[in-house]
Amino acid sequence: MTENAAAPGHIRKLWPADLPEFRRHLMRLDADSRRARFAMAASDEFLATYAETAFALDTLLFGYIEQGELRGVAELRMLSGQRSRMAEAAFSVEPEYRHRGIGAGLMEHVVLAARNRGIRRLYMSCLGLNRAMQALARRFSAELVFESEDVLGIVEAPAPTTGTLMQEAVTNAGSFATAILDLQQKWWQRYAFLRPRTP
Repeated sequence: MTENAAAPGHIRKLWPADLPEFRRHLMRLDADSRRARFAMAASDEFLATYAETAFALDTLLFGYIEQGELRGVAELRMLSGQRSRMAEAAFSVEPEYRHRGIGAGLMEHVVLAARNRGIRRLYMSCLGLNRAMQALARRFSAELVFESEDVLGIVEAPAPTTGTLMQEAVTNAGSFATAILDLQQKWWQRYAFLRPRTP
C-alpha cells in the first residue's frame, strides 16, 4: 500500500462488490478527464456500461480510497490473444486528487501484478497532451513511442520472484480485509438511523 502525507487514503485491489463505487468514480470525472482516460467523449451511459464489464476475468482493478470514496483507479487488462504476455494499463484520478502521488502508487500495484503474471510488456496509451500520464510512464522507466496524437508508453516488466509473489499475496489478503471494513463502514453510515439511541 502506497501512502504519503499528501495522500492520506489507501490503495487496495478492487473486488466485484466495489462496482457501484467504481461507477460513481467514473461518473465524477469531468469531460477532459473522460477524454484523457478513454480517448473520446464518454457519456454517462457509456461509463455505466463500462463499469458493469470492468470486473472481467482478464482485468484487475486497483483503487485509491479516501474517506470511504473511490477517487482513483488503475486497470490492468490482458490483451486478447497474447496469452498474458502483454497487457494494457489505464488510469483515472479525479481532478482534485491529482499531483499527490496517487498515480504513482496505483502504478506500483499494476507493475507488481503484471510482473507476477509473466507479462513482459505493459502498454499505456494516452493522448499527446496528457503530460501527467507521460511523466508517470517515464517515472517507471517506460519507453515512450509517439504515434500521431497518441503516446504509447511501454514498461518492460521483470520476471516474478518468490518475493514479489509473496508481496502480492499479502497485499491481496490485506486488500480483501480492508474491502470488508470499507463495506461495513458504508453500511454503518447508511443505516445509522437504526442504531439504538442512548437515553
